[in-house]
Amino acid sequence: MPLMPKRVKFRKQQRGSMKGNATRGNYVAFGEYGLQVTEGGWLTARQIEAGRIAARQFVSREGKLFVRVFPDKPISKKPLETRMGKGKAEPEYWVAPVKPGTVIYEITGVPRDIAKRAFVRVAHKLPFKCRFVERRQVG
Repeated sequence: MPLMPKRVKFRKQQRGSMKGNATRGNYVAFGEYGLQVTEGGWLTARQIEAGRIAARQFVSREGKLFVRVFPDKPISKKPLETRMGKGKAEPEYWVAPVKPGTVIYEITGVPRDIAKRAFVRVAHKLPFKCRFVERRQVG
């Protein structure tokens, strides 16, 4: 079942604008390796889940996978061949707005080459260009 909020304060949202690069969530915080997007846009709940399943199957339940984004923006869509007007349509699916530089997935407990190959597989499921990033060593 795709990710979605349990409850929201308002059922419908405006589209909004996404300018600039990510200032939050743009570094590896929980794992050793991460998958960072280099383009911005909307990441649907289905795409997030498809990437999670692809990574989980590749590492065969080794290590720990962290999903750093959550789809909390409702996207509504009018039915086909409907006349204009009559208000805004009902929410159809949920998305996570993603800015360039956001780390979407992180993994720990697996070797570097396996993590990299797993994230290459995950990147095929996503509509953005992605890159493999490692945790910064402080010191």
